[in-house]
Amino acid sequence: MLRTVTLASIVSLFFVLPTAIAQDRVDHYKGEPSPTLEVAMKNYVEYNQRLQAVLAKEELTTEDMVLVHELTYTLENALERIQAELEVIAETLEEVHVASETMDFETVKTSGARYLKHAKVLRKDL
Repeated sequence: MLRTVTLASIVSLFFVLPTAIAQDRVDHYKGEPSPTLEVAMKNYVEYNQRLQAVLAKEELTTEDMVLVHELTYTLENALERIQAELEVIAETLEEVHVASETMDFETVKTSGARYLKHAKVLRKDL
C-alpha cells in the first residue's frame, strides 16, 4: 500500500511540477517586430548598441537582466528576418550565377538588379 501511495505521489509530480515551473518563469516579452529587411537591420544595429551599453557596466543589476531579456527578443526577431532574407538574396545571386554560365543576358540583368537592391540594405555604400 505504501509503495502504491509513493508511486502515485511521484507520478503526480510529473503533472504538477511543469505547471509550477511555468508559473515561476519570467513573463515573456514579444520584442519589436522586424517585418522587412530594412527594419530588421535597423533593429539589429540599435538593439546591439543597447545590449553593448548594458554589458559594458561593471556590475549588472536585476533591472539590467530584465532589459537584456527584453533586448534579446527584438534581436532574435531581427536575426530571424535577416536569415530569411539572406536565403532569398543567396537564391537570387545563384540565379545570376547560373544565368551568367548559360549566357542568359536578360536574367543576369533582372536578377542582378534584384540582388543588388536587396544587398544594398546590407551595405549602405552600394
